[in-house]
Amino acid sequence: QLFEAKARLSLAQAQHALQLQQAKAQMNNLVPKKLFEQLQTSLREEQCKAQHLQEDLSQQAQQAHRQLVRTQVRRELQELGSGLCCLLQAAVEQAEGLEHSLRSAEAVLAERVAELRDAQAQLSRNKLLIEDLQEEKRSFAVALQAAELKQRSTEERNQLLEEQASALKQLLGTVIPASLS
Repeated sequence: QLFEAKARLSLAQAQHALQLQQAKAQMNNLVPKKLFEQLQTSLREEQCKAQHLQEDLSQQAQQAHRQLVRTQVRRELQELGSGLCCLLQAAVEQAEGLEHSLRSAEAVLAERVAELRDAQAQLSRNKLLIEDLQEEKRSFAVALQAAELKQRSTEERNQLLEEQASALKQLLGTVIPASLS
């Protein structure tokens, strides 16, 4: 949207320049040469001022900028006469429209930045959860390994006890008949 706004601004500036050239051609036929040259110099000065104002647009507060543009337009309108009045007013309206588009684009960008920050915060939370789960997994693995060792030890003891019970049975099997006889 920002590129589109810049393109529209460039188009408006080109149209404005063409309209000013046409107005100059009309003024050459209507205004004495000396006055025309003064107006032309004044026009150049005003165009330079307008360009500087346009460059400062992004640095100034929106309301203050709008007021400066209106003041500048009024001054230009008074100096250039009623023929240029409509052209300059249209240029100001186009600039204000572009300014509105720029504000809209900035709002959309701010919204996207907020969404990205939220997503980044969620990713950070998820990362912490994953780290906690990995720590729990390590703890469970250690506990499982200890349980397996204990089970093996218990199985070995059971095996030893079974062997001892079997040996005792054999011993009793030999001792009991011998003691009975």
